[in-house]
Amino acid sequence: MRSRRALLVVPALVSLALATASCSGSPSDGPTAAASAPATVSGTIQFWHFFTDREADVIQSVVDDFEAANPGVKVVVKSGQDDQKMRQAISAGQPIDVGLSYSTDQVGPLCSSGDFTDLSSFITRDKVDLTQIPDTVLGYTEYDGKRCTMPALADVYGLYYNKKLLAAAGYTEPPKTLAELTDMAVKLTTFKKDGSIDTLGFMPLLGYYENAEAHWAPSADAQWLNDDGTSAISGSAGWTTLLNWQKDLIAKLGGYDKLAKFQAGLGEEFSAQNDFQTGRVAMNLDGEYRTAFIADQAKDLDYGTAPFPSADGFEDTYGGGYITGNIVGIGKGSTNPEAAWAFIKYLTTDTGAQVKLSNGLKNVPTMHDAITSPDLEVSPQFQTFLDVFENEHSSTTPPSGIGAEYQTIFGTHTAKWQQGDVDDLGAMLKTVDSEIDAAVKLQAGS
Repeated sequence: MRSRRALLVVPALVSLALATASCSGSPSDGPTAAASAPATVSGTIQFWHFFTDREADVIQSVVDDFEAANPGVKVVVKSGQDDQKMRQAISAGQPIDVGLSYSTDQVGPLCSSGDFTDLSSFITRDKVDLTQIPDTVLGYTEYDGKRCTMPALADVYGLYYNKKLLAAAGYTEPPKTLAELTDMAVKLTTFKKDGSIDTLGFMPLLGYYENAEAHWAPSADAQWLNDDGTSAISGSAGWTTLLNWQKDLIAKLGGYDKLAKFQAGLGEEFSAQNDFQTGRVAMNLDGEYRTAFIADQAKDLDYGTAPFPSADGFEDTYGGGYITGNIVGIGKGSTNPEAAWAFIKYLTTDTGAQVKLSNGLKNVPTMHDAITSPDLEVSPQFQTFLDVFENEHSSTTPPSGIGAEYQTIFGTHTAKWQQGDVDDLGAMLKTVDSEIDAAVKLQAGS
């Protein structure tokens, strides 16, 4: 999965009374110490996260709220820490009490290695209502029966469309199927005198901004892994459908080389020069956070949002989409697991904290009470992503002991496919299976 979150995301919360649940302990106390909760929490905890600049300020404001509600606890914050740095620090024995990761792909390695502590006993003891969290999100916060993380705010993906460009081409509604997307993309694409693309209806190349196999998968109910962790890709009809759709659209838009040349001139994704924000592309797949960038960088853009179109034969999946998000857990070297858990519980189960984070970061809350809170700031464009988040057809990439490697393996082959270097799609998908299965077997034996 390629999450835009080398930059962003978090969720939150249940009750401040629950957040004040105990005192400091040693790393060995871990889940055992959770058997009975002290009346108050106290001591110092170290909190690592990846946010920077304005977003780090949003996180700090919620940390300040937690400290005000728990005056015996001091949270030492280290911002701008990426996942690799955090995992290396935990493995080296640094006492990171609370770690926030931007990638759900880390859940498998974090849980299986023990780098993050199993939270099950804390959750059971404090009667945390996990029914507030959609099944998809519950699925990406545990691995092999071990819940070592809680979800922070989610990223949800859908279709952005330029209303002015669509209207000029005679369209009043966004596409609901990939067949409609193809027709509209072709009609909305314009060319310069030299034959190069001027304005593109929709970019079908993987690797363009948020175009990723994972983000397309829900449109055709495309599956990644079997229950035993081996690859399900070649046996999932959705992948064949999606990749054949992509190949057809590439051809109709003039071929790979012409699209690659257009892509070479793209504007930086999170700048005001983003292709969708400048009108260079009429429709684009992106996350809910784009609404914040548009509000800040392209205030006059007249745009709408919708669920990403469904593939032919999978029309009943329309309304769903890809979900990912931040995850937070207790590092195995924590010197104060009770205070760490109280802080995590506040971040991930307190409605007020989750709403504050969502309003500040413009990500989707992960708990139903926060999504329906009257204090949540919701524009019509943002509402689309709240609806997708709670749709039964939404899905995510499953946690794996090999992290995101199964997606990386697939990506090396789809890159060749979209360039036209693969003649036999079925054989390619079987090769993908064998390479993923080999990686899973190697990891299991290590």
